[in-house]
Amino acid sequence: MPLLQSLLAASNFRNPFLRNLVPSVGLAFSIQAAVAVPSILGGSERFYDLSGSLTYLSCTALSLYLPALRARTAAALAGQPKPAWPSLINALRGTGGPYGFNWRQVFLSAAVGFWASRLGAYLFTRILSDGEDSRFRDIRNSPPKFAVAFFAQATWVSLCLLPVLAINSLPASTFAALGGAISISDLVGILLYIGGISFEVTADRQKSKWSQEKKEKKHDEDFLTRGLWSKSRHPNYFGESTLWTGIATMSAGVLASKAGVAGMGLASGMAGKAIALVTAGISPAFVTLLLFKVSGIPLSEEKYDKKYGDRADYREWKRETPMFFPKL
Repeated sequence: MPLLQSLLAASNFRNPFLRNLVPSVGLAFSIQAAVAVPSILGGSERFYDLSGSLTYLSCTALSLYLPALRARTAAALAGQPKPAWPSLINALRGTGGPYGFNWRQVFLSAAVGFWASRLGAYLFTRILSDGEDSRFRDIRNSPPKFAVAFFAQATWVSLCLLPVLAINSLPASTFAALGGAISISDLVGILLYIGGISFEVTADRQKSKWSQEKKEKKHDEDFLTRGLWSKSRHPNYFGESTLWTGIATMSAGVLASKAGVAGMGLASGMAGKAIALVTAGISPAFVTLLLFKVSGIPLSEEKYDKKYGDRADYREWKRETPMFFPKL
């Protein structure tokens, strides 16, 4: 308990956004460091992606419950009755109380939780089946390079979660000022998320089925050109970018509002609204940048170009299939 009190006191900034952001980011880097040490010593990337998903889940949960944890700790120190833990049912009823959840916080946190759980399970199953991840073939035996990969993953989690961390840091008074009605940004954000996650899940399942059928010698295709993979060369990445755009859109509608800007502890006016919009928008911008310039599309395109670049059927598929945005 003294350690918890010390950590809460050290991060008890006046700005509510920083009160949630700093501990959550600290947790992200702590988890990645804890997984990095045995992974580097063992020269294995087996738990890399799984640890990323667990970090998403842990940081989201911490940001959601941290305001209530602070209130309960402060009450205990003052010898007063502790407020109850937030109830999900009360959040849906709109009766969460001063430390309860708003339905938007619940939806966004659940959206991240579903995405992280599904992707983590998918990637962990895949590496158990394949035995390795080709991305780490050249760095797993270099401790400095391998450590950078875990540091990069902690940074990735922190930036992607930024709009959700901001939403979870807002006081109940912010959501009370917004009212209970679903706004246009809520609706658009929800639809983008559902569309994006559906696209990603479908693309991953089609590829898994294709890979399994290849192992069972049901076909002799060297690259997948059916289903969503006939509409886009990287439909899973398109879905990924779209779902984070949905999360950012829903978050921006709250954060950039007058109540949201005040709830983040920012000055009113264009400057405060701009900071709020950047807080929401940095997530899909960073994800899309990674997919286009770092670890997504470039690595995949280079890999397949080297293998099949001299084949007419591959060049035809590449010429007729958009790289990212699906064709109708």
